[in-house]
Amino acid sequence: MVQFRFLGILMAVAIRTKKPLDLHLAPWVWKQLCCMPLAEADLEEVDLLTYRTLQGILHLENSGITADNFHVMIPLDSFMAHSADGRLVPVVPRGQSISLTFSNRTEYVERALDYRLHEMDSQVDAVREGMATIIPVPLLSLLTAQQLEQLVCGLPEVSVEMLKKLVRYRDITENHQLIRWFWESLEEFTNEERVLFLRFVSGRSRLPSNPADISQKFQIIKVDRVRHHSEDL
Repeated sequence: MVQFRFLGILMAVAIRTKKPLDLHLAPWVWKQLCCMPLAEADLEEVDLLTYRTLQGILHLENSGITADNFHVMIPLDSFMAHSADGRLVPVVPRGQSISLTFSNRTEYVERALDYRLHEMDSQVDAVREGMATIIPVPLLSLLTAQQLEQLVCGLPEVSVEMLKKLVRYRDITENHQLIRWFWESLEEFTNEERVLFLRFVSGRSRLPSNPADISQKFQIIKVDRVRHHSEDL
């Protein structure tokens, strides 16, 4: 769990210093960090195949599956399910010894859902433990999952309008034709290209959600080209 605790420290540093991380976590992880309850829809969002499989086992109406042909039609024979990393694991203690039948399929689906929704609880707790070394984690419960993600990761899109708020002009004005061409060129960039531009001028790949949190702005300086005498010869 050391790695997850360290991840929590990095996330808290990102919040404290207002320097976002380019971090991609499952949506329900942000919810768990905010102490928000998880639901079936959260599993559907991250693992649609497992969700549909469980729903198919639960709702057999008009499917032609009965107690007599259940084991022929359903490719599971015990209280086992695939974990997030693809391993086949018991969803209850000694689940490999409990037969899955037509009559207990509802209990199986409930246990499987509960297992999948909470299999990362210990890792999330370790992340919160790491965050707690720098910020007061009880306050995270006041945030939504989206708000916490923005605090840690900033904005996924680097817009030209946002970049315009981060620039300082020197010896040139924003109405100069060169500046207009500059912004028009950035408008034609893809978001990935604007991320590369941002990294080039600032050393960061994400912007905080609030532009006021950026203390250092990049400069656009007009440099007059000096002609050498040799060019006139």
